Amino acid sequence: MFVDSAVIVVKSGSGGNGAVSFHRDKFTASGGPDGGNGGSGGDVVFQADENLSTLTDFRYKKKYCAENGRDGQSARRTGKSGASLLIRVPLGTVIKNNADGRIIADLSDKTPVVVAKGGKGGAGNMNFATPVRQTPRFAKAGVKGEELELKLELKLLADVGLVGFPNVGKSTLISVVSNAKPQVANYHFTTLTPVLGVVNYGNDFSFTMADIPGLIEGAWKGTGLGQRFLKHIERCRAIVHVVDVSGSEGRSPIEDFDIINRELKNYSLELSKKHMLVVGNKSDIASEENIKLFKEYVEDKGYEFLLISAVLHQGIKELLDNVVQILLNSPPRLIFEPDKSYDNYMLEEDDNIEVEVKDGVYYVKPNRKLDRLINSVNFDDYDSMQYFQRMLVKYGVTSALKNAGAEDGSPVKICGTEFEFFE
Repeated sequence: MFVDSAVIVVKSGSGGNGAVSFHRDKFTASGGPDGGNGGSGGDVVFQADENLSTLTDFRYKKKYCAENGRDGQSARRTGKSGASLLIRVPLGTVIKNNADGRIIADLSDKTPVVVAKGGKGGAGNMNFATPVRQTPRFAKAGVKGEELELKLELKLLADVGLVGFPNVGKSTLISVVSNAKPQVANYHFTTLTPVLGVVNYGNDFSFTMADIPGLIEGAWKGTGLGQRFLKHIERCRAIVHVVDVSGSEGRSPIEDFDIINRELKNYSLELSKKHMLVVGNKSDIASEENIKLFKEYVEDKGYEFLLISAVLHQGIKELLDNVVQILLNSPPRLIFEPDKSYDNYMLEEDDNIEVEVKDGVYYVKPNRKLDRLINSVNFDDYDSMQYFQRMLVKYGVTSALKNAGAEDGSPVKICGTEFEFFE
């Protein structure tokens, strides 16, 4: 089954918590704090695999989690880092944040991409000892892993896209010029999925060609199979528009040509700007009058026109010669640029301190920094509370509370923990 889109949830591993521990050895006086750091959580990594051709694997399994880091231990031992999770997808897969549609990565080569970074491990209490604070009874919690809902979209990596109405001979053509073996039959929608083939031209040049199925009038709105597969033309460097010049289906070749061009333009203005070569197929059963009328119409529109018979292999060499020349003078294959704001997304969220007052209680909007801070505090320890107060000032929480009207003794709630405000 050909699946070219999927929505999944990924979660990177959370960092392990730092340990609160004190050295215990009868031969060592005042051993001091020796709580080790937590291990880092595993990343979620995507990598393209040329042996995969569909997103079928993501149809049933929807959640993917990397391993959490282990907590720190006594004797200054650092917890074990969590294993990263490698997810393999077909070449040409575009990864988007499903919440806002931003592009995170375009896997058009085999370079691995970290999509969700594992949380850092928390610092153990050995890190907080000072000449004044010799017995810190607190440690930092590990940073929680990132959880994202992703949309995976497969957009074929083809140099040339074959477009046209059903049953105009696209499948026959790609089977003749490439190594593809599509199903060929004399009825509409024989081809239900895009077919990709490699065309070898001479000894030192080859290119990929895709047969895009399901284009009929209204395809850009989802009629037929159209909208589902139009996206596979987006990367193509050139378009070969195949038309049944014989009119064997009882339709006008000119009308067919205009309808498909409108569908491409309605779906994407960029598609209509790609270099298009118009191919009149089934010339062996077409009348001279039909061929002449269509040829003049197409050339008046400014398009190049070639006449072929895919079944009889007529005009195939001339077609390939023209396609190769087009490719040699065309820009590289389209690569979708990742949204540059994605890398800073979590930082922006962390730096935003918001306070809301309800029934006299000052609620501070949670974020990752505050959640980690709250989980690090030992509210029964004086040194830990002093550290907590300093961090609230550093993160801008204290000033935000004062601006919202908080006074000494005002109830404050952060990440589910309630306490009284004091400057």
